[in-house]
Amino acid sequence: MKFVKSNKYDKQFMKENMMGPNSMKILEEMISGLDLREGMRVLDLGCGKGLTSIFLAKELGVTVYATDLWITATENYERFKKMGLEDSIIPIHANAFDLPYAEEYFDAAVCVDAYLYFGTGEKFMDDCLAPLVKPGGVIAVAVPGLKEENPNAMKEIAPYLGPIEIDTFHSGDWWGELLSKSKKFKADSIIELTEFDEVWNDWLECDNEYAIRDRDMIKADGGRFMNLISIVGKRV
Repeated sequence: MKFVKSNKYDKQFMKENMMGPNSMKILEEMISGLDLREGMRVLDLGCGKGLTSIFLAKELGVTVYATDLWITATENYERFKKMGLEDSIIPIHANAFDLPYAEEYFDAAVCVDAYLYFGTGEKFMDDCLAPLVKPGGVIAVAVPGLKEENPNAMKEIAPYLGPIEIDTFHSGDWWGELLSKSKKFKADSIIELTEFDEVWNDWLECDNEYAIRDRDMIKADGGRFMNLISIVGKRV
């Protein structure tokens, strides 16, 4: 895939604000073809330093609620102001399990490289995320994971993962089984994204200490086990 939109952004800016594999490119691939239009309200859950929120606001003209627990609203607000997006992106500091929004407030919700930190339980989708989206609205999630549930995979890459990731890296089939239990979300597609190498290489080029750590993980994996999974569906 040619990342026509993501590649417009300054490379140094991207490196300074990535917190994992290039979330802007992951988002661009995941939402290609989705009906996200100017004027919509979109929840960007686990937005990190706001790269995905910037993309949504600038490229699609939607109003974004950039929500994260690890990065403060003030830090993200300063970043959005420098991009001239302070009227298009509302920064929120909140826990994913206690989101401060009205039910059916959003036209869509996206979550890139964060859902695994809070969404592996059976109740999260129905109790915390789906109720915030209007019926029929898009919910799109991208997570790092595994090509298949494989004990050998975790044996190979576990030394390079934190305790949370060890318990949350799963296959598309695993996610499909989990989300099939939801009464408020129906998955239309669960697929492996195609540009694993490119989005990870962008991250590994960063000087971030976590990026440096991940270089050994990707080397150990050698393309055998890991992938990126896109889960796209609708609020029922």
